[in-house]
Amino acid sequence: MSRDFRLDRVPVDVLAYELAEERATALGRMGRALEQALAKLREFDAANPRAEAAAQQARRMLVRQAGHALWMFVVQREACGLRNNRLLMRDYNVPGEVQQCMAPLLTSTKAR
Repeated sequence: MSRDFRLDRVPVDVLAYELAEERATALGRMGRALEQALAKLREFDAANPRAEAAAQQARRMLVRQAGHALWMFVVQREACGLRNNRLLMRDYNVPGEVQQCMAPLLTSTKAR
């Protein structure tokens, strides 16, 4: 933010601007994380067209990670006032199985 902007604004305006800037930055970061998670899943699928049982476990973890990244992105979008996720799913080409497991990752083994 330019220093000139701060000098002629009331503090609440400066704070609102900085909060909007942080929301936008976080939104971009969450979008990139979703893209990376989906890319890993697609790369795995391309490299393992007929995955055996051991590879299926690895794939399930990639789907869960992509679901978590999707959840984080959707939450951030909603914090920014963007509530229609239909275009998001289409634009990012999110598989249905990822959409179905959209949730926070639980680290406790009891929660699984």
